[in-house]
Amino acid sequence: MQDILLLMQDPTAWIALITLIVMEVVLGIDNLIFISILTNKLPAEHREKARRIGIGLALVMRLALLGTIAWIVQLTTPVFEAFGHGFSWKDMILIAGGLFLVWKATKEIHHNVDPDDHEEDFIASSVTTGFAAAIGQILLLDLVFSVDSIITAVGMTPHLPIMVVAVVVAVTVMLVASGPLARFIEKNPTIVMLALGFLLMIGTTLIAEGMGIHVPKGYVYAAMAFSALVEVLNMLSRNKRQKDKAAKH
Repeated sequence: MQDILLLMQDPTAWIALITLIVMEVVLGIDNLIFISILTNKLPAEHREKARRIGIGLALVMRLALLGTIAWIVQLTTPVFEAFGHGFSWKDMILIAGGLFLVWKATKEIHHNVDPDDHEEDFIASSVTTGFAAAIGQILLLDLVFSVDSIITAVGMTPHLPIMVVAVVVAVTVMLVASGPLARFIEKNPTIVMLALGFLLMIGTTLIAEGMGIHVPKGYVYAAMAFSALVEVLNMLSRNKRQKDKAAKH
């Protein structure tokens, strides 16, 4: 308790907290896009519940990992070497998560381009199986993003209370934003393709990071922001044409 009071009086601790919250929210956006796309494939009455469970699992996983910081720090220690690069458990988790994201996004793009091809549908027709499948896939990606999130936190501050507050605030923001984001994606079908493109890029970035190739996050988020801006301009243009057409009739 005394340590927490001392931290509250330290200006550098507040700066670290604010910076870490921003970082955690940015990292959470990737996780949130994936959750929104997956839950939108479920029946309407199950979507909100699935989003809350998925984000709740993300919070539980992050807090559980914070309790094992000594183990998390060791994840960056190389386990074996191949192609001149030492692979750690973190690298292998990132590669596995990246491959899953690339596979999932590619399959979803195929499904959107050719909706009549249901041979490899990802969410089963049964509501129960569909719900369980969605939660299972969310849990897998929660693990990848949680490890990345906690390692970022460990790298930015040595104080556990700051990490816990930052993680809780970031996940709360995810919880508040999940509903509006999912509804926005559902109402604007072209956004789905853009979001899937983002997932492809994020998955490729995770694989590159796992292979020891550092990709500056600034470039990735700048590309995402530019693509989103272009899509917003397209949406405004479509809306104007629809209004003009309605006015003529």
